[in-house]
Amino acid sequence: MRQDAAAPRPMRPAGRALVTGASGFVGGWLLPALVAHGWSVWATANTRPPAAPTAAAPVDETAADDAAAAVRWHVGDVRDPAHLAALLDAARPDLIVHLAAVSHVPAAGRDPGLAAEVNVVAAARLLGLVRERRRAGALDPLVLVVGSGEQYGRHDEAALPLVEDAPQRPHTVYAATKVAQEALALEAWRSDGVRVIATRSFNHSGPGQRPDFLLPGLAGRARALVARTRAGERGLALRMGNQTPVRDILHVGDVVDAYIALVAHGREGEAYNVASGVGVSVGMLARRVLARVGLDCPVVSDPALVRAADVPALVGSPAKLIAHTGWAPRRSLDDLLDALLDDVPAEPADVGERATVRSGG
Repeated sequence: MRQDAAAPRPMRPAGRALVTGASGFVGGWLLPALVAHGWSVWATANTRPPAAPTAAAPVDETAADDAAAAVRWHVGDVRDPAHLAALLDAARPDLIVHLAAVSHVPAAGRDPGLAAEVNVVAAARLLGLVRERRRAGALDPLVLVVGSGEQYGRHDEAALPLVEDAPQRPHTVYAATKVAQEALALEAWRSDGVRVIATRSFNHSGPGQRPDFLLPGLAGRARALVARTRAGERGLALRMGNQTPVRDILHVGDVVDAYIALVAHGREGEAYNVASGVGVSVGMLARRVLARVGLDCPVVSDPALVRAADVPALVGSPAKLIAHTGWAPRRSLDDLLDALLDDVPAEPADVGERATVRSGG
């Protein structure tokens, strides 16, 4: 996988897009971005957002041209091949963005079977259905398969930031399933010409992410500490797990911009890091969150909250993505933290110091 500094390729035209796992965190940002870039979007998930129109069957193609009408929702299980087949035949997509996943690292570890079913088997079935339709001349979509920077696992800090040729050494169930998903996707490109692009997306956060992920958890805890301080409590501390892991963190809006750029300009059969190239320790993140809310209190590591499988440092190089697409992040880390602090409610005071802050996902 070359790191050459070629100019971005000509833009692929917008058409019909199918997004799996569309009701999740990233889907909530990706759907309006695709619509804004001229795509007619079909969305599927096992649940739909409350604001989404009900669509168990295809929506009238002559619906109004506003953003809501441009997204056609289909509720179903991505593990069900009949659901996937019917959806492909109804949507006839020019683009598939495969977001569906068990994406929370601890959750995947608690149920490896479910993680394998969703992250590997469902992806294999989707790719198989695309192969069949491509051979028949019915479809030839671009398939953006979303993976994770966690696929790289442990590397010496001297090797950071990691480029796409770095060995993949998955250190968690989640990472192992994403390595397998990518291998299946690139095999489909090599053997059958399925037009696949794979991402290895490093940590990202933003408004709408669940509080059991690192940054929303920190933001909610910081807001709770502010409230308790104003109520007169003293001697408070922010309690969390391991402070030493170093992570590469982007605003989800920049990640979605990267996906749009790859859809427009990315090279088929390639994997791309979606990363900033800059690492920050989890402890430093906690202190920066406290600084944004004006608190000067200690950050305390609680052994009960430490996650044993933490990779010490995970930072990716975006050089290939930049060279092939012209993408660049537009939001700073402080922009991200401020957005989260505006979005996340304060945790109740009685759990503010006890709830787990996980340094992955």
